[in-house]
Amino acid sequence: MSTRRQDIDDALTRLARLHPKKIDLSLGRLQRLLTALGNPQDHLPPTIHVAGTNGKGSTCAYLAHMARANGQKVHVYTSPHLVDFNERIQIDSQPVGDQALIEAFARCEAANFGEPITFFEITTAAAFLLFSEHPADLLILEVGLGGRFDATNVIAKPVLCVITAIGLDHQEFLGNDIAAIAREKAGICKFGVPTIIGRQGPEAEAALLQEAGRVGALAYVWGQDFRAYQQHGRLTYEDESRVWDLPSPGLIGPHQIDNAGAAAACAAVLQWPEKCVADGIAHATWPARLQNITRGPLGEIARSHNAELWLDGGHNPAAAAALSHALADMDEREDRPLVIIAGFSPNKDVEGWCSQFAGLARRLIAVEFSSGRGGSQTADAVAAASNAADLRAETATSLLLAVKNAAKEVPAPRILIGGSLYLAGEALALGGAAPHQTPG
Repeated sequence: MSTRRQDIDDALTRLARLHPKKIDLSLGRLQRLLTALGNPQDHLPPTIHVAGTNGKGSTCAYLAHMARANGQKVHVYTSPHLVDFNERIQIDSQPVGDQALIEAFARCEAANFGEPITFFEITTAAAFLLFSEHPADLLILEVGLGGRFDATNVIAKPVLCVITAIGLDHQEFLGNDIAAIAREKAGICKFGVPTIIGRQGPEAEAALLQEAGRVGALAYVWGQDFRAYQQHGRLTYEDESRVWDLPSPGLIGPHQIDNAGAAAACAAVLQWPEKCVADGIAHATWPARLQNITRGPLGEIARSHNAELWLDGGHNPAAAAALSHALADMDEREDRPLVIIAGFSPNKDVEGWCSQFAGLARRLIAVEFSSGRGGSQTADAVAAASNAADLRAETATSLLLAVKNAAKEVPAPRILIGGSLYLAGEALALGGAAPHQTPG
């Protein structure tokens, strides 16, 4: 490992020790630190704030590609990272450099004076510091968890807010039902700020509209103010004043129609040209969102067995439902037996995730990973949950062994690695450097 990579890992470990809890949703600690840093959050580029349970990252990717096609210089903030922490903070659409990141961490540590602050809060402060000191035309800012008390929600007035699909996830922090979770996500809504509400179930939509109305946000709602649908292999976007004939999304799966449609609605509100929207939708890329792995040791194993290998980080039942639909579509075009390799972070609904693939997948191979915050569930626990969901399961001692076993299961299989972005990161890292750990 290079000296700078080690310096980043050491800094991440120190920052994680500043608060006993991994997650403690509050804004007071961060506001204190930002004041000490000169309030960089007040000196950011015009900001699009993106919340939701599923589809946030893909929507950010579409928006970033559209904005770049429109000639804009774009910063992007997302989480978690897959391999390098630097991925979270993109300066002019490129991961921040090691030295700049190390220096930003050092400045935040010094200003914090050892006071309690969570890992996500202080690293978000470092991101704001970097964004404030590098001029750009736009910042695309993804919520970390929830919305109302998320560290990103110190932005006084974004130019636009987006809320993607709401589902059950992180119930221990956000609430046990869809309406409660939706209200927390809608905490990013601001008075007078246009808010794009993507396709939702009735319960989530009602809660989002109630919260947006309470604060005076200007809601633009899927199915009422705009819609998008697939037609003749292309994407049609419609609202009250335009119809756009757009390319099919560059990201794979029927659910990407929803994500691209929400991004197109943002572009319409911001009055970006149709040609830039088309370019962004067609060319958007986002790792570990139904990504086809063809290189590295895992790609080599797949090629040697005439197998397809796909990678996706969706980790809740709603994401699994969208993923299973995408894989069913693939199966209609080319029939291949599906084998799933999966690992999960603690507290995830493994049985709910696995149930989406019962009857579609041949079997599941459960694995563990080490890069996630708090580690992973045991392979035995994942296999038991999969079996309970009527998806036959076994375990493997490593991701590499699991791919080898899956490739030999049947001739020409389709293999999916899923269940966790941390597992996805370890899969991508097999072709290069070890991933930056997310400290527990």
